[in-house]
Amino acid sequence: MSAQFAEAPSGKHRHDYEEIIIITKGQPAHFIDFKKQTVHSPAVIYVAQGKVHEFLPDLQTQGWVIRYQTEFIPPSRFHFYSNFLDNINYPLKQEGCVEKFDTLCSLMEDESMQSPPDYGVIRHLLMALLSKLEAEGGERFGGHGIPGSNQLVTFNHFLQVLEQNFKRPEGVEFYAGKMNMTARNLNGVCQRVFARSVSEIIETRKLIEARRLLINTQLSVSEIGYELGYREKSYFTRVFGKKVGITPTGFRKKMSALFS
Repeated sequence: MSAQFAEAPSGKHRHDYEEIIIITKGQPAHFIDFKKQTVHSPAVIYVAQGKVHEFLPDLQTQGWVIRYQTEFIPPSRFHFYSNFLDNINYPLKQEGCVEKFDTLCSLMEDESMQSPPDYGVIRHLLMALLSKLEAEGGERFGGHGIPGSNQLVTFNHFLQVLEQNFKRPEGVEFYAGKMNMTARNLNGVCQRVFARSVSEIIETRKLIEARRLLINTQLSVSEIGYELGYREKSYFTRVFGKKVGITPTGFRKKMSALFS
């Protein structure tokens, strides 16, 4: 972890670890999958393993970068929801939250510099930090529902069912049946908890996986589309282009040029 953003890799890159960027000052730019966004502090950015991104701090940018392997702690809600969100970044709003995050990060940094460091202590501090950041995420992590409520439980169950079946060519009725619900009721739960329809969530999950396969495998565009339940290459290409802003072939070429 570091308070110096200069230590972050320059240029667009991907990595084999999870990364959390806590921005306490400044207005840096962040590119992820070729989409640029200006991030206004205070804010947090989560970058899942394998995501292609670039972080560009301005002269006023200050904060923390925390990097860790997925095996270091139990899977977080960041990790889980990264399969259903194109990117995860949001403002930190609660009064006094920045000071709390500074304290937790400083404690982790101090412990990491001990000889030897106590990784048990670092693990507990990191889990506490993630818990606080997830709470700040609010609606990003089902904040429209009351924690522990039936709606939030139902929504998270739907995401688990989706994770097991998203490669199948199935729509809302299939998932509603798996949940013993009507399609209307399942859509209502997703809209209230996540502010998205069931179809939007299914499509996002498929296309996040499509980008991973385009980057990390040699499967053809047709093979990737078929694996994800799209029976026609032309339809897969059209859906991908509308959502991502570039065709699957164009996306793969850009990524290949980036890492060649």
